[in-house]
Amino acid sequence: MLAGFNNVTFEFGARTIVKNATWHIHPQERIGLVGYNGTGKSTLLKVLVGEYSPSEGTVERGRNTTIGYLHQDLLSFETSESILAVAMHAFDKAVAIGKELDELTKKLEDQQTDELLHLYSEKLHEFEEAGGYEMEYKTGEVLQGLGFSNADLQRPYKEFSGGWRMRVLLARMILQQPDLLLLDEPTNHLDLPSIEWLEKYLQHYKGAVVMVSHDRFFLNKMVKKIVELYQRELHFYTGNYEYFETEKEQRIELQQRAYENQQDYIRQNERLVERFRAKASKAAMAQSIIKKLEKLDRIEDVALERPDLRINFAIDKTPGKVLVELKGVTKKFPQLTIVENASAEIERGDKIALIGANGKGKSTLLRIIAGTEPIEGARKWGHNVDEAFYAQHQLEALNLNNTLLDELKDAGSQKTEQELRNLLGCFLFSGDDADKKIRVLSGGEKARVALAKTIISKANFLLLDEPTNHLDIHSNELLIEALNRYEGTYILISHDRYFISKTANKIWEIDNFQIREFKGTYDEWVEWKERREREVREQQNKEQGTAELKKEARKEDQKKETAPKPEPQPAVNNKKPINKELQKELQKYQRQFGQVEHRLAECNEQKSTLEAALAAPETYANPELFKKTESDYQKVQQEIVQLNQQYEQLFEKILELEAREA
Repeated sequence: MLAGFNNVTFEFGARTIVKNATWHIHPQERIGLVGYNGTGKSTLLKVLVGEYSPSEGTVERGRNTTIGYLHQDLLSFETSESILAVAMHAFDKAVAIGKELDELTKKLEDQQTDELLHLYSEKLHEFEEAGGYEMEYKTGEVLQGLGFSNADLQRPYKEFSGGWRMRVLLARMILQQPDLLLLDEPTNHLDLPSIEWLEKYLQHYKGAVVMVSHDRFFLNKMVKKIVELYQRELHFYTGNYEYFETEKEQRIELQQRAYENQQDYIRQNERLVERFRAKASKAAMAQSIIKKLEKLDRIEDVALERPDLRINFAIDKTPGKVLVELKGVTKKFPQLTIVENASAEIERGDKIALIGANGKGKSTLLRIIAGTEPIEGARKWGHNVDEAFYAQHQLEALNLNNTLLDELKDAGSQKTEQELRNLLGCFLFSGDDADKKIRVLSGGEKARVALAKTIISKANFLLLDEPTNHLDIHSNELLIEALNRYEGTYILISHDRYFISKTANKIWEIDNFQIREFKGTYDEWVEWKERREREVREQQNKEQGTAELKKEARKEDQKKETAPKPEPQPAVNNKKPINKELQKELQKYQRQFGQVEHRLAECNEQKSTLEAALAAPETYANPELFKKTESDYQKVQQEIVQLNQQYEQLFEKILELEAREA
C-alpha cells in the first residue's frame, strides 16, 4: 500500500466531510475521485497529503512513498527562471550530483587516488540513475507535449498566464515520477492535443494516479476504479466513470427496493402490535414483535441526492436564415496570423464547436464573429440576430456591489426570484450563496454567474468560450440538456470532448489560416480524421512498396548487365535501323536518373544524421542549435519527397524510351 485512510473522520468547522472512511491506494492504480461540487473532494486530497489532520482515525503513508500533488493553490508560486529551468527542478537531485562530479573532476586533475576514482564512479552511476544524462531532453519533450513551442522554453515563467503556468508545474510533477500522483482538475488548462498527450503519458506512468476531474471523457479513458464521496462516505466501484454511473443507479435501485420492503415489513408488524396490544392473551406476542422491531438493522432511504433542476433558455425573436457571414476576412498580429482571406457562414440552427490547439486563434475568431475584433474584410450580421457572448472577459461587466440574485435580476429576464435561485443552484450556488456580493466570489464563481446571465438573456445566438471550465460533471450534464433543448443557434469553444460530442452538429477548425467546416458530430469528425490518416499511411506504404519494387528491378537489370555475354551468333540482317535521336534522349534521362539517385542517397544519409542529432540531449540544451537542426531536418525531408517524385518520373520515362527503342 502506498497511502490511505484508516477509519478517518474529517470535520471542517461544523461540517463533516467524511465519516469513518477506510481507503487503501495500491501501486499502479488509476483512480477517479468523484462527487458533487462542494462535497469536499479537494479537501480529501489535502488530508491525504497531510495539509489537514483528521478529526479521528489515521492517514497512512508508506515510509518511502513519494507523493506529487497538483492543485490550483500552486499558482501562487513566482520565479524569474525560464519555464525549462522551472520544470527541470524535477531533476534537482541529478543537478546536485552533477555539481559533485564537477568538483571531483577538478580534484582528479591533481590527485588520482583509488578512493577518488571509486567515488567518481559511484557518482556517475548515481547521476545516471537520477536521469542526469537525459533530463534536458525529457523536460523539453514533456513541455512540448503540453503545448509549449521550442521558442517558449527559455522564456521566463512569470511571463505566462495562470493556465500556462499550471502546465509547467504539471510537467515538473510528472517528471519527478512520484510513487503517487494526485491530480486536481489536471485538464482544466489544457487544449485537446495536450489532453490527448497527457492521456498517453499517464497510460504508461509507472506510479499510481488519483485524479479529480469534471472531464468524464478523460476519466473514462484513464481510470479503472472510482471512489465516490457521497453522503459523507466513500463508495468504491471497480471500473471507469461510465461503469460507475450504471452501477451506482443499480445499487441505489436495489437499496431503495430493500428499504421499501423493510418499511412494508415494519408497517405490517406495527399493525399487529396495535391489534394485539389491548388483548391480554396476545400481549406477550405484541411485546415480542416490538423487541424484534427494535433490534432490526434499519435500511436508510437512499433516494439520489443531487440538484435535479432544469436549465431553460427562452428566445424572444426568430432570426433570418443566415446569422453571421464572413467574407475574405484577414486577421493578423505582429507575430501571428489567425486567418487570411477566410470565408464562412453561420446558419439558423447551427450548433458549432470550434476546436483545435491553443494559440490557433479560436477566441479571436469568436470575437471576430461577435464583431468586437477589428479585421480586414467583411463581417455581416443577419436579420433579427440577438446575440449573447460568454467569455472570461465578460467577468469585468459584473457589478461587484450586486448580490448574485440582484445581478441576475438586472439581466432583465422577468424570471421570479425562486426561478433565479433554482438557476443559481444549477451553477453550484446553493441556499444563502444567492445573497453573496459578487466582489467576494472567486474567479471560477464569477465565471459561473456570467454563464447564468448568458442563459437567461433570451438571445437567439450564443457565443460560448469554455462554458464548462468551472462546472462539475452534473452541472455539465444540465447545461448539455439545456443546449439540446435550445431552439437558437450557437458556436462554442471547449476542450471537453464529451461536452462537444453531445452538443455540436458541426465542427469548425482553423487550418492553414482558413476556417474548415465539417458537417457532422464530433464522433463523426474523429472517425473521418482517423480514416484520412489511415489512407495517408496506406498511400505512403504503397509508394514505399513501389519504390522497393523498382529498386529490385534495377538490381536485376544490373545483374543482367554484369552476366557473361553469350557467344555471338551469325548476324541476321533483320535489325531495325538505329534511331540516334532516341538513343541520345535515352542517355540524357539515364544521366539525370543517376544524378537523382546519387542525391537521394546523400539526403537519406543526411536525414539519419539529423535524426540522431535531434535525439541528443545536447541539442535540446542549445535552443539555437535545436532550431537550426529542426529546420535542416524539415528541409531535407521536403527535398527527399521532391527527389522521389523526380525518381519515379525519370524511371517511367526511361522505360518508355527503352520500349520504343526495342
